[in-house]
Amino acid sequence: MDFPLAFFFCFLAIPVFGDNTSSKPRSCSDVRQFYSGKGFSLSGVPQTEISGEHLRVCAQGYTCCTSEMEDSLASLSKREFEGLVKEAGRSLQSSLNGQYKNFDGYFLELLNGSERSLQESFLTIYRALYSQNAHVFQDLYDELRRYHRGASVNLEEALNDFWARLLERLFKAYNPQYAIGDEYLECVAKQTETLRPFGDVPRDLKLKATRALIAARSFVQGLTVAGEVVRKVSQVPLSPECVRAIMKLMYCPHCRMMSSIKPCTNYCRNVMKGCLANQADLDTEWQNLVDALLQVTSRFTGDSSVDMVIYSIPLRISEAMLAMQENIEVFNSKVFQACGTPRLAETRSEEQRRQANAGAESNTPLPPSVKLEKLVSDVTSKLREMQQYWVQLPNALCNDRVTAGMANEDKCWNGMGRARYLPEVMGDGLASQINNPEVEIDITKPDMTIRQQIMQLKIMTNRLKNAFNGNDVDFQDATDDVSGSGSGMCSDEVCARSPRVIVPNTDRPKLYAYPAKNKKVLSTGSQIHPCFALLLLSLATLSLWR
Repeated sequence: MDFPLAFFFCFLAIPVFGDNTSSKPRSCSDVRQFYSGKGFSLSGVPQTEISGEHLRVCAQGYTCCTSEMEDSLASLSKREFEGLVKEAGRSLQSSLNGQYKNFDGYFLELLNGSERSLQESFLTIYRALYSQNAHVFQDLYDELRRYHRGASVNLEEALNDFWARLLERLFKAYNPQYAIGDEYLECVAKQTETLRPFGDVPRDLKLKATRALIAARSFVQGLTVAGEVVRKVSQVPLSPECVRAIMKLMYCPHCRMMSSIKPCTNYCRNVMKGCLANQADLDTEWQNLVDALLQVTSRFTGDSSVDMVIYSIPLRISEAMLAMQENIEVFNSKVFQACGTPRLAETRSEEQRRQANAGAESNTPLPPSVKLEKLVSDVTSKLREMQQYWVQLPNALCNDRVTAGMANEDKCWNGMGRARYLPEVMGDGLASQINNPEVEIDITKPDMTIRQQIMQLKIMTNRLKNAFNGNDVDFQDATDDVSGSGSGMCSDEVCARSPRVIVPNTDRPKLYAYPAKNKKVLSTGSQIHPCFALLLLSLATLSLWR
């Protein structure tokens, strides 16, 4: 081909390979309408598409977005994403808080109902003997309520103290003819272990009551800690890398005049799995906590269920008092042998005689367990539903309202244009994100707030396991065990992020139909076309011929 003909073909072909196949720029009316609908001013928004070399997140082809618009949409995507995570967390918190209120209220209702039952029955059975010593029984229930509310109360000591005080008052009431002082009562108390004036009731009640109350308190505490973990984790701010990834996912299609196209489902999942990688690392300990909570609920049913035990307290105490009254002569003889015979009192009133002989069989009815069974059934269902919350959250955020759905895999936004998304979906957790094509993540720097909450879950799970085995634990506020008052939470303005170190990829490189990372893509108008190369070669050849 001669050179004039080559020049002709090259100049003829140049316009065809520009950025815009049409000589008339496309209108930005749809983008302007969308941008205005988001609450932004239209000042500076292009009327028609412009060259996009200024863009830092979206691909740099022809666009309807300026740098200011890109910044505004990036900030908007950050607020919206963090709002979605918080809203999902609030929904879970609400469920946990509802269960906490149900169980906490029910357990307190049991204690209050048991105390009322004791007051009503003992006034009938023991009359003045109870009235004059009512504070002993009231103090016991006060201690049980304080324990349930989380106070530092040793249950065994509280019960032992109750039986010791009750023994003092009953011994004096059953022996009104004697003048019994404090020193003599101390000697009587020392004989309790061998003489067992109340029979097996104190030991049996202590075993059952401590197991039931430890399980009840640990359970409501576990629900509280779970809710606090959700609240704190849901407030972890979005990293700058994720802000760019979310912006590219949700708003770059608008900048490319593709407002009607939704993101590809797997593309959305990769972005969410990357941005929620630290949260997904809660999964193991979260599931352990739920398993421990479900295990503790087994203590709420059966013959030794918490409601049966608490409502049986008046009956068991009455049995113990009657046992002592029936065996008072044998008990007295052994006490007198060990402590000496106390001196006689000057007088013995008729009231004292009646007190000493008071007593009748107590038939305190036990409540049905229907309500507790329903509560256990409901909480079991709810806990199982939320057991995989942290690893299911990315999929929940990439629902059909947000993405194009799997049925439209070839007609969705894949980060570069309208086409199928080819990369594989990453696994769950931080370690699985080393090859995430959408979000750059330093897997060696986990989020410290989330790590602290993982520790809280471990601590609470250990307490629940101890409670299931009937072992009491120190129920200080579990949320302060490691994290302290600040719990590692802060805003973007306060918490400066450390420099990001990217772990090199040692795996074989993946081949994608388009760039895996969000690199700057030069517009075709700025690239050297083959015809220009041919033109330069021709000019060089002509100059040599001359």
